[in-house]
Amino acid sequence: MASSLSALLLLCLAASASAQLSPKFYARSCPRLLATIRSVVTAAVRNEARMGASLLRLHFHDCFVQGCDASVLLSDTATFTGEQGAAPNVASIRGFGVIDDIKARVEALCPQTVSCADILAVAARDSVVALGGPSWNVPLGRRDSTTASLALANSDLPPPSFNVSDLISNFAAKGLGVTDLVALSGGHTIGKSQCQNFRDRIYNDSNIDTAFATSLKGNCPRPTGSGDANLAALDTTTPTSFDNAYYRNLQSQKGLLHSDQVLLNGAGSRRTRTLVRTYASTPSRFGRDFAVAMVKMGNISPLTGSQGQIRRSCSRVN
Repeated sequence: MASSLSALLLLCLAASASAQLSPKFYARSCPRLLATIRSVVTAAVRNEARMGASLLRLHFHDCFVQGCDASVLLSDTATFTGEQGAAPNVASIRGFGVIDDIKARVEALCPQTVSCADILAVAARDSVVALGGPSWNVPLGRRDSTTASLALANSDLPPPSFNVSDLISNFAAKGLGVTDLVALSGGHTIGKSQCQNFRDRIYNDSNIDTAFATSLKGNCPRPTGSGDANLAALDTTTPTSFDNAYYRNLQSQKGLLHSDQVLLNGAGSRRTRTLVRTYASTPSRFGRDFAVAMVKMGNISPLTGSQGQIRRSCSRVN
């Protein structure tokens, strides 16, 4: 009962906060904002396609830890411990330079007006678009936190070892449903993952294509500590295109992560399996549901009104 009440409270708070967000929030105060962000993101992704996935992941890792407040961007100092050293983040999340570039250009146009949290949300959308994916209107008006939580970054970000029930519970705690879970997992149609995240899968899982597993073992040795940071594409079919190939890969038992493949044939996957099959056969449905889920994720506990601050630099509080 307590967990149900907590989830209900989270949904009510999110609805209240999201009502204060609007795609036109900066229409008068910073009219060139969206074009500026799009220009920087498009150039960054053109230079390195993987950057699109990195910027999308930054937004996800931000929102799942104390809400979409740019806490993930805060760097450690002698007196402050941020989230970048958490296990899911350390030597893994990237794209900070692109965000800093955007922030510098936006500050030159509209000093201390646009939050880093909003820049993350728009950059994620523009990254998906740059790689051929769907677009959506991004509600804006978030403010930046003055705090971060290493503990929550270690506990709230779903690891690649999660099973279906773990994933459903993890997303439900953020006010996201099963459809949101499966649609957002489709973000793995772009980007790469480190050997340490898929080693157990390729050596121990049974629901994996044998040839696929073998092809990965050369770059990901069995001993822990050997090649941990070596990379493999999350979607081996079209790794730099935002499409529905991720779901077709799952049907061929070629999901890179354990937490990917269980969506199709893990224990308790009846609801997620249906969605995987739908998205594999209907790319337009995936695009629509992904866009809706991104807006919902972007509405997780934002700071609005007089809460938080508008940081001058995304990596530190004012």
